[in-house]
Amino acid sequence: MSLFERWLTLWVALCIVVGIALGYAAPGLFQAIGSLEVASVNLPVAELIWLMIIPMLVKVDFGALGQVAAHWRGVSVTLFVNWAVKPFSMALLGWLFIGWLFRPWLPADQIDSYIAGLILLAAAPCTAMVFVWSNLTKGDPLFTLSQVAVNDAIMIVAFAPLVGLLLGLSAITVPWSTLVLSVGLYIVVPVIAAQVLRSQVLASGGQGALDRLLARIQPLSLAALLATLVLLFAFQGEQIVAQPLVIALLAVPILIQVYFNSGLAYLLNRATGEAHCVAGPSALIGASNFFELAVAAAISLFGFKSGAALATVVGVLIEVPVMLSVVWIVNRPKPWYEARGVRAAAPEPRS
Repeated sequence: MSLFERWLTLWVALCIVVGIALGYAAPGLFQAIGSLEVASVNLPVAELIWLMIIPMLVKVDFGALGQVAAHWRGVSVTLFVNWAVKPFSMALLGWLFIGWLFRPWLPADQIDSYIAGLILLAAAPCTAMVFVWSNLTKGDPLFTLSQVAVNDAIMIVAFAPLVGLLLGLSAITVPWSTLVLSVGLYIVVPVIAAQVLRSQVLASGGQGALDRLLARIQPLSLAALLATLVLLFAFQGEQIVAQPLVIALLAVPILIQVYFNSGLAYLLNRATGEAHCVAGPSALIGASNFFELAVAAAISLFGFKSGAALATVVGVLIEVPVMLSVVWIVNRPKPWYEARGVRAAAPEPRS
C-alpha cells in the first residue's frame, strides 16, 4: 500500500473540510455544476467516476476465470457471502439502525435515502483495494485475481436487479431507467474500456508496460475520487454542519456489516478446508466495497444532496482503517486456523 493509500482516511477528512468550506464560499458555482445533467447523469461527476473506476478495472484479468476450478471452495464462499448474504444483511441493518433505532436523531425526509445508500454500498463487491488487502494477509494472488474476475462478471448483470429488489423491499421507489443507465455508464462502459486498454498495452509492451501504466494512472484514480468527494460535501456541507451526528450513526451498520461478513467468510473457508492464504482474501472481499461505483450510482439515482450519496461517502471515510483492522484480525489467528488439518497452501492452478 502506498503512503497516499495508507492515509486515505486523512485525505477524505480533508476533502470534507474543503468541500464544506467551498460550498459556503461559492454556493452558486456548485449549484451550476450540479445542474450540468443529461438524463439524470451529472456530466462532471461522470467524468470523475470514469477516472476513478477505469484504472482499477485495468488491473482485472478476466482470463483468471479459468483458475476458478482450482479454488472452487474459496470462490464458492466468496460468492455466497457477497451475493447471498452481504446485500441482504446490509438492508436488514439499515432498516434496523437507520429506519428504527436511530430514526429520532436523523432527518425524517432522508431516512429512506440513507438506507438506499447503504444498500448500494453493499451490493458492489470490492474490485481494486482487495488486491492490497490480500497482499497484507499473504493471500494467494491467483485466487484473489480469480475471485475479483468472477465478482466483476456477475456484477455486470446482477447489480441492477439486486439493487432494485432490495430498494423495493425497503419500500423505496426504484428509478429503473436511471438504475440501468448507471449500470451501463459505471460498470459496462468502464469494464470494456479498461479491458481494451489492458489488452492493447499487453500486446505492445507485455506485463512490464502494464505495470508501468498502472503505476502512472493509480494516483489519477485516487485524485478523481477526492475531487468527487469535494463536490459531494460542497453540496451537503450545510446538512452535515447542522447534524454532524449523522456521520457517526451511518457508520454503525457499515462497521457491523464489515466485521460480520469478513468473519462469516473466514469461518466458512475453514469449515470447507480451504487454506489460510485463500480464506484471507475471501474474508476481505466479503468485507470491503466497490465504493467508487456506489458513490456514482447514488449520485445518479438520488442526486448530489441526497442522503444516499452521503451514506456511500461514509463508506469511503472508514474504509482504510476498518479494513486494516480486519487484516490484523485475519492474520492473528492463523495458527488456530491451520491447527485442525486445514491445508496450509492453496492448490496449484491447473495448466
